[in-house]
Amino acid sequence: MPVTFRKSFRIFPGVRLNINRKSVSFTVGKGDGARRTYSSTGRRTTSMDLPGPFGYRKTTTRGSRH
Repeated sequence: MPVTFRKSFRIFPGVRLNINRKSVSFTVGKGDGARRTYSSTGRRTTSMDLPGPFGYRKTTTRGSRH
């Protein structure tokens, strides 16, 4: 079984700082509406909860530089 680490802190209403083993990210938006997450690895995620068992999520990753 893998060992995981994840911790989330509320900084301001609607702003959370998320820390895990590989990256740090922050999320802007309320839990009941649209949210935007920015990660130190370059990943940006937009997500939204919809009524019922539906949800929307779109993830984009910053292109690698050579």
